[in-house]
Amino acid sequence: MSGEPELAGRTALVTGAARGIGAAVAEELAARGARVLATDADGAALAALPARHEGQVTGRVLDVTDAAAVEELVAEAERTLGPLDIVVNVAGVLRGAAVVDLDDADWAAVFAVNTDGVFHVCRAAARRMTVRRRGSIVTVASNAAGVPRAGMAAYAASKAAAVMFTKCLGLEVAPYGVRCNTVCPGSTDTDMQRAMWDRAPGGPESGRQAVIEGDLAAYRTGIPLGRIAEPSDIADAVAFLVSDRARHITLHDLYVDGGATLRA
Repeated sequence: MSGEPELAGRTALVTGAARGIGAAVAEELAARGARVLATDADGAALAALPARHEGQVTGRVLDVTDAAAVEELVAEAERTLGPLDIVVNVAGVLRGAAVVDLDDADWAAVFAVNTDGVFHVCRAAARRMTVRRRGSIVTVASNAAGVPRAGMAAYAASKAAAVMFTKCLGLEVAPYGVRCNTVCPGSTDTDMQRAMWDRAPGGPESGRQAVIEGDLAAYRTGIPLGRIAEPSDIADAVAFLVSDRARHITLHDLYVDGGATLRA
């Protein structure tokens, strides 16, 4: 049995890689031998990632809402790093509000990143992967894509759209040997999650515990496993889906949420 890392020789593109789940995914793929192009709109936050993985991770600023910029970066990546074997869409934003209070700008901004961005990246990658008849695309969505969440209509709807888009793409590209799957995390210890805990009446620790216990008044279950996910939990799921161990898995929606949605 070879001791070579399972993703050795492969090239991966990860969006939203500056922090949280995206950073964990980029680092996990690099640890498994992939050459990783880590992208994010926040160049300053992104800078530390390549330094931790010298020669294995390349960082580039990318606004996934800009279709032309995405196409240009994917073309450049294939020229300089090699053909993309793996694409992971992680870039995402959350702007929470009740629907009656949600303004047009926030709705548009959430969809521009969470849905349009996925479309732009997937289209650019799939055009190339289908010609080569190989490749794996994973979209990191949310368990909010599968169950209603009060105060999160824009986020949940954008993630649900991203999930269905990825499945439709997967159906189209399956004959070319390209696999498309989604990973739907539940509450995960990231900056985005901590920002919500900070707004909790009792402070961050109270907010964290409330997520684990659930909120009957908001029709939200707790987390049966009794813990908040770490970004590495999500990264492990992504790494599995892009590996050859998942070579017969496509159009799959993998929930990594400690049972929080009861897989409704």
